[in-house]
Amino acid sequence: MLSVTATQLDAWLAALMFPLARLFGLFASAPIFSNRGVSARARLAIALGIGIALLPVMPAMPAVPPGSGIGLMIMVQQMFIGVAIGFMLRLVFAAIDMAGSLIGMQMGLSFAIFFDPDAGGQTAVLSDFAGLVATLLFLAINGHLIMIDLLVRSFEWLPVGTASLSADGWGYIARAGTTVFATGLLLSLPVVAVLLVTNIALGILTRAAPQLNLFAIGFPLTLAMGFFALMLIMTNFGPVVQSLFERSFDTVPILLEALSPRP
Repeated sequence: MLSVTATQLDAWLAALMFPLARLFGLFASAPIFSNRGVSARARLAIALGIGIALLPVMPAMPAVPPGSGIGLMIMVQQMFIGVAIGFMLRLVFAAIDMAGSLIGMQMGLSFAIFFDPDAGGQTAVLSDFAGLVATLLFLAINGHLIMIDLLVRSFEWLPVGTASLSADGWGYIARAGTTVFATGLLLSLPVVAVLLVTNIALGILTRAAPQLNLFAIGFPLTLAMGFFALMLIMTNFGPVVQSLFERSFDTVPILLEALSPRP
């Protein structure tokens, strides 16, 4: 008769629950998987499937019962690690959304705002368009598969343990968040520069001919120049966004090294 001891059962549960907690944290914040269009049941099923598939390649887990106080603390810690990994990958999408908002504001499309259920609030039309293009590029470069690969490697870079995480890692996440503004501005700079030149030309024109109606000719001209500049930069948008995704993938090992407990 097959008999299972409590120690063996705790070891089996720990081998599944601890990696699954990090996986759930990743799915709660990472691009694509955290989209509200993906139902909670689908996310749960995908996470369980990936967690079971990763069981043979997972390193040894600490001999701590998952239901104990220390085990629950480890699970919460693993969830925070997964959220941190997903947050680092989501910074690129935040920068792209900001670039779309800046371009739309300069073009005069700041009034073209609708409720985005994914963001949980109102977003600009150009931000949603840029985010959709970035999502397609992310899937085209197999970013979702690279993300799962990074999660698997994260157990080698930062194994599951009972030690507390280093505060340097959370400081690194805070500093990385500041790059959203710089990256968003750099992405929108070509279009903003074209619109700035257009507005200066309109100012000189109205100064030379005050009888012209600035609102009658300025708004259509600004829109036309903005869309023309967008059409020109879309050919280079893909390689730039791909390089940003690759850079975000490279930051994950640095983040996990910063989160590693200090001796």
